[in-house]
Order: sequence, then C-alpha cells, then structure tokens
Amino acid sequence: MSVSIEGLQAAPETVTSRAAWGWVPSLYFFQGVPYVMVMTLSVVMYKRLGVSNADIALWTSWLYLPWVIKPLWSPLVDMFGVKRGWILLMQFLTGLGLVLVALALPGPQWFHLSLALFWLMAFASATHDIAADGFYLLALNSHEQATFVGVRSTFYRLASVGMQGGLVFLAGLLERQQESHTAWAIVLGLAAVVLLVLAGWHSFVLPRPVEDGHAIRRALLRDFTTVFAAFFRKPDIAVVLGYLLLNRLPEAQLLKLATPFLLDPVEKGGLGLRTEQVGVTYGGVGLTALTLGGLLGGFAIGRWGLKRTFWPLTLVMHVPNLAFLLLAWAQPTSLTVISSALAVEQLGYGLGFTAYVMFLLLVAESGDGTRKTAHYAIGTGFMALGMMLPGMWSGWLQQRLGYTDFFVWVLVSALPSLAIAALVSIPSDFGRR
Repeated sequence: MSVSIEGLQAAPETVTSRAAWGWVPSLYFFQGVPYVMVMTLSVVMYKRLGVSNADIALWTSWLYLPWVIKPLWSPLVDMFGVKRGWILLMQFLTGLGLVLVALALPGPQWFHLSLALFWLMAFASATHDIAADGFYLLALNSHEQATFVGVRSTFYRLASVGMQGGLVFLAGLLERQQESHTAWAIVLGLAAVVLLVLAGWHSFVLPRPVEDGHAIRRALLRDFTTVFAAFFRKPDIAVVLGYLLLNRLPEAQLLKLATPFLLDPVEKGGLGLRTEQVGVTYGGVGLTALTLGGLLGGFAIGRWGLKRTFWPLTLVMHVPNLAFLLLAWAQPTSLTVISSALAVEQLGYGLGFTAYVMFLLLVAESGDGTRKTAHYAIGTGFMALGMMLPGMWSGWLQQRLGYTDFFVWVLVSALPSLAIAALVSIPSDFGRR
C-alpha cells in the first residue's frame, strides 16, 4: 500500500467529539509505541544482552536527538502536503524500520546496526509527532483539546504498558526457551505488526479537517526564520524554556536506570528481578498506575483549569520518586511491595506529566497563535533536550555513586524544577471545560 504526503484528497469533514474517539486514542497509542521501543524497551533489551549501564544510558540517550532537533524541519510539515498524509507515511516507515531492527538482532554487528536503525526510526517517529500533534490542534477546538488531553496521554501510556509490560514479559518467557537475541527479535517483530496494522486503520479513520493542507508555499528560509522568531518572541520565553528544560530533570536520569536497577542482582545494589517480573511490575502494574494518573490529571485540569492544578500536579510528579530510594535502601524481595512502590511513583508521574502536556499546548497557542504545529514541535524539542543531556551522564553517575546515593541525587535534582515552576504564568481559565 503506497501512501503519499498529500494523502487522499476527499472533501473536508467536520470533526466532532464523538468522531474523535475513533482516532485520538489509536493515534496517540501509535505515537507512544516507537518512542517507548526506542527510548525504554531498548534499555531493557540491551541490559539483557549484556551492555553496561554507562553504555546503555549514553547511547540510548543519543536516540533522543531526533526529538531534540525536530523543530528544524517542523515548518516543512506545516508548509508542504497535509498532516494526514505525513502521519500515514511516517507510520508505515516506522513499522518497516522496526522490522529491520528485528532482522538485525541475530547478526554479528547487532549492537551498532540496531542503534542505527533505532535512530532512523526515531527520525520517522519525531516527524510523525509533529504531524500528529498539529493534526490534533487543527481537528479539535480548544475545549475538545482539553477534554482529550487526558485521553491522548492515557493511550500514549497504554502503549507503554503494552510495550514495557506485555512485550517485556513475553521476552522473559522466550529467553527461557531460546537464545536471547532471537527472543528479542521475535518480540520486536510482533511490535512491528502492531504498528503496521494501526497504520492501515488510520488510513481509513483519520478525518480531513478543513484547515489541513491550506499551507502557503512561501520562501522557505524566510518562513523558517519567521516561525522560530515568533516562538522566541512569546511572553516570558526565558521562563518557558527553563521550565521545559528542567521540569523532567529527575525523570531524565531515573528513566535510564530504573530498569537496570530492577534487573541488577542484589549484590550490585539492584533488586534481582527476572525479565518477565520487570514486565509485570514496572511495565504492567507501574504503567497502569501511570495511565490512571494521566486520566485523573486530565479530569482535574478540565474541571479546575491548569492554573489551579499546576502546583499540586507538579509536586505530585516529583515527590513519589522517593519510592526508588526506599526500594534501594530496603531491597525487598516481595513483588507485591515492589509493585506497590512503583505504582505510587508512576501514578504521581502520570498526574504531573498531564499538566506538562497541557502547558506545551498553552505555549503553542500563546502569542499570535499562528504556526501552532511548529511551535508545539519546538517546545517538545526543548523537552527532549532536557531528557537527552541528563540521561547521557546518568549511567556514569550511577556506577560511581551506587543506586542508593544515585536516587538521593534524583530527589535533589527536582529542586531546580520546582524553582522554575514558581515563575510560570498561566491564564486563569486555560484548560477548563
């Protein structure tokens, strides 16, 4: 099946909230799959295939690069073709890329080939994010955007549950029956099937908003510089950039070491879980709690607005990281205790991240409100940079501090985030239904 950037040129249709249930959940489920595969599942896979913590954190953090620099080509998505066509093309390319990663794993140069293919997948996925987020802004009005922000976050996180939970559990079972490289190749092949099926579904159900495809072909350099200049003229831009870069500083470091901590043996400071146990505790129970947090966060913002909920959601995002410190200190053997601690931490993060997403929407719509797609992409690029740089050194830091002191540092690193959050200005009615 061939897909062009222009997409199918049928008559535009009006998008309603009821119709949005047919595509918003699946679109953001798809958006979550390649991101989780590249940034999180790869960490589990490389750990199980014998790569060191320092190398895992360094090289998988480099995979953030496409999301960091995607604002450089986000104006192209705004100016050429239709976002619906970009979405479909990138979905099929991402599925094909994952097929190639699965085929590369059993080979002799599996580490370098898989990293290169993950990197190319990340570029396709980042481009998909630009188009999908812009499509979301075009297809729904501001009240519907607020209504569905929890839904999109929830289904994005359900992708995490499926990938980190279901696929990691399956990989653990397969590792008992055959060589690890083959087991993980099978798992990645199954994920590729999921992506290709979803791409086929979206070719039928994605609507055609009236505004999609009405971009004006201007002089590229002039429009490119105009888009960036408009972003950096937004009100309180220094505070906005500080918040985007610092708010996820604790998570950027924790994310890279959470799975190695669960898998490492007790004598190395870890919890000594098996692969399938990690799938159940962190990928299943933990991410289910995170999904619930996303739903509750979206409900709270829709009910009371972002301004009133911003500080409570920011605090509840960082404080539960204490759960990892307690786990490292006590090293419990009970899966119930471990799962409960991870559930608390992930629930808090789900609540807080919903506020973060809503803040990104506010940033995209602030100022003159033009080029919302490109401005949202620029904002997420700064968010990705805030994840990439701390993640690169986190493995090196953990190997020198040990897990317990490393998790103390994660808690301390939340202080800059809280300080910059105190300076953020939010309209009183933004996000409230």
